[in-house]
Amino acid sequence: MTPFGERLRALRRRRGVTQRQMAEALGISNAYLSALEHGHRGRPTFDLLHRIIGYLGVIWDEAEELQRLADISHPRVTVDTSGLSADATRLANRLAETIPVMGEEDVTAILAIIEAAAERDKQRRRRVRIK
Repeated sequence: MTPFGERLRALRRRRGVTQRQMAEALGISNAYLSALEHGHRGRPTFDLLHRIIGYLGVIWDEAEELQRLADISHPRVTVDTSGLSADATRLANRLAETIPVMGEEDVTAILAIIEAAAERDKQRRRRVRIK
């Protein structure tokens, strides 16, 4: 399951709507909606995402969060490490081969490290813009 699929399912259930009802309203197949929720399909198109947001009645922060989750929810990721260090390439390859067998505790720990690095980069970029 992807972060987008998990959130989509929660929003749909919170609204008391079945997959079939939502799929019909959006003009997509029930199978496609199920595949989105289970992470068997890539990110939805911009148009479909906005139809989903409208159908579920999501506004402002929740809509932005759904967009952000869609952006980070492609189930097949390619990592280009050209121009990076050998260790960066090794990290990408080890993660690709190891993630299927990692426990949830390890995934959570590694994700926390990556999120902290992304936050430091975000803060650094803000400081550079301010100067």
